[in-house]
Amino acid sequence: MKVTWYGHAAFGLNPDSGPRVITDPYTPEGVGYAPITDSADLVMISSDDDSAHCRADLIAGEPEVVNALTVAQNGGVAMACGVEITAIEAAEWDYHPEHEVPGHNGMYRFTLDGIKFAHMGDVGNPLSDAQQAFFEETDVLFALAGGYLTLELPDLMEMIHRTRPRLVIPMHFRTLTYKPRNTMWIESFLSHFKDEDVDFAFGATHAITRDELPERTRVLVMDYVR
Repeated sequence: MKVTWYGHAAFGLNPDSGPRVITDPYTPEGVGYAPITDSADLVMISSDDDSAHCRADLIAGEPEVVNALTVAQNGGVAMACGVEITAIEAAEWDYHPEHEVPGHNGMYRFTLDGIKFAHMGDVGNPLSDAQQAFFEETDVLFALAGGYLTLELPDLMEMIHRTRPRLVIPMHFRTLTYKPRNTMWIESFLSHFKDEDVDFAFGATHAITRDELPERTRVLVMDYVR
């Protein structure tokens, strides 16, 4: 399984078997990251009204598109391209500067190559007990690690300590490309972990296998596609 971080909350997953997946594709001009040029069979979005998380129309390959918010509001489970997707409803930050009311979105889970992935969507408020429980038994967590405009880091860490994902890949933090003034650099998130539990991919694509996943939580910091 090859995982690529395009930037923001967008990842590409190219499994050994199964559909090519892209999560939460963005509008390049809005977040500053490069256009996503890879094609996909399946695109998962956390909502359909946030241009930083929902631009499935920009992805090549005529992919099937699944809106996690719609899944969450209609029983919580959907099938697409042979993949079962589960979702739970969430809301953006209460005081988002671009929205009068918090935007609703979905956090979602799916399995590829026997690896259980979870994506936090665009949640901005402390997680409820049910939302925390949603992330139990996660192998790879795509975690909102920038604070401002998403949930605060202590609230994120509470969930991570409770659910103990095997691998945490941070997203939605401040970079040299994406730099809202109050969004945190990755060091703020990493300060919650021991140095020996943090790895750096030194690239935008990294190969993972289920057999090689750590037994206890580790962090993998990826670079974004240039």
